[in-house]
Amino acid sequence: MAATFGHVSIVAHDWRALAGFYEQVFGCEPVGAERDIAGEWVERTTGVAGAHIRGRHLRLPGHGPDGPTLEIFSYDQPSPQSHPTADRLGFAHIAFRVDDVAGALERLLEAGGRRLGQIVHADVAGESHLEVVYARDPEGNIVELQRWS
Repeated sequence: MAATFGHVSIVAHDWRALAGFYEQVFGCEPVGAERDIAGEWVERTTGVAGAHIRGRHLRLPGHGPDGPTLEIFSYDQPSPQSHPTADRLGFAHIAFRVDDVAGALERLLEAGGRRLGQIVHADVAGESHLEVVYARDPEGNIVELQRWS
């Protein structure tokens, strides 16, 4: 079996606003048509009765026209959930390599994101020097900003 990475999905309260955030801050680009899907096949696929999903895919930066995407969808009736923490089980965060961590954090904050941690510099054994910070997007999802040197 051969496999390639396809996408990561974020379920949002407001998919349009969250997609706009990732476009503005990280340069993600819309790919394909907006989605408005429902029906028996969606219910069978997701295991969610009455699922009605709207949203779109955004091309992640740095991987060319056929690279992976960030899928941002909204369900008509999302399940409630608390904000993720860095140490919870399961998917924890999305990371972007940036050339200016402080500048990227500032853009993230100006676009409605929130600070989570502090900018840290560390020498990572067997790797190189890392500058990194964790923050939250406008819906509370954790975003890591990192620069290796």
